Amino acid sequence: MTAPAPVLALDNVSKVFGSKDKPVYAARSVSLALYPGRTLALVGESGSGKTTAARLIMREYRPDQGQLLFRGAPVGDGSLKAYRAAVQMVFQDPFSALNPAHTVRYHLERPLRLHQPDLGATARQAAVAELLERVKLDPALIAAKYPHELSGGQRQRISIARALAVNPAVIVADEPTSMLDVSVRLGILNLLNDMKSQLGLALLYITHDIATARYVAEDIMVMYAGQIVEWGDMDSVLGNPQHPYTRLLLSAVPDPDRRFGEGRPDDELSRIDVIRRQTALPQPEVRTIAANHFIRPMPA
Repeated sequence: MTAPAPVLALDNVSKVFGSKDKPVYAARSVSLALYPGRTLALVGESGSGKTTAARLIMREYRPDQGQLLFRGAPVGDGSLKAYRAAVQMVFQDPFSALNPAHTVRYHLERPLRLHQPDLGATARQAAVAELLERVKLDPALIAAKYPHELSGGQRQRISIARALAVNPAVIVADEPTSMLDVSVRLGILNLLNDMKSQLGLALLYITHDIATARYVAEDIMVMYAGQIVEWGDMDSVLGNPQHPYTRLLLSAVPDPDRRFGEGRPDDELSRIDVIRRQTALPQPEVRTIAANHFIRPMPA
């Protein structure tokens, strides 16, 4: 059986800031692929390059090396409007993602006006109601409200509805639950899972939280210093982590047996520092661990 083709892919993409003498690799030879009906989790600590990868996908940055492919073809300026409709983003901060001067109805009607200009007023109102119902909000109660009248979870649902308004093929979700109360995070994660399965969307889920990544994604990529250091099937990578940095990330997950405030011994802190410094070096070699599990070993 032929494997499905990716909807979107980064092919050996690099993004460099700074000078030629002191280049800073925000992304170094990053390759990833997003498939319909599947979620890829891009995991790493702050500053690892996750948001740079998202900005490359959203065409906020142009790659210095490699290319961005959509349905197998390079994305050029001529196809940018269609690409922006097909690839939508849900932002981390639901409080600044919506314009406080406009109602929920305005936020959802605007993408419809831009991308479906032939849609009449009645059809637009029906589409807005359908979008709100899809994200589990009551149109009669929510459509006329302003963002400040909504909770953080409701705002994030509006952001998701706005992304769905143009019938995208890909959703990039950048830390979509990190600024929400713990009590409402599960609802957003379930909503993302429903979108993926019901609409056949390809989803890139960017996070530092391995627990939520495991809940929503089938595949995972671990990123540090602009490089993908371990990737593959979620259960294989997290069940048998091979890269020291992946193990380090897993060790940071809260342990109920460790008392709050209990520090790490000095020798462990030294080992962590060595792992970070070595992982930041270029790691071109790829080693296969299993059928869908790969790592870039640290330099000796």
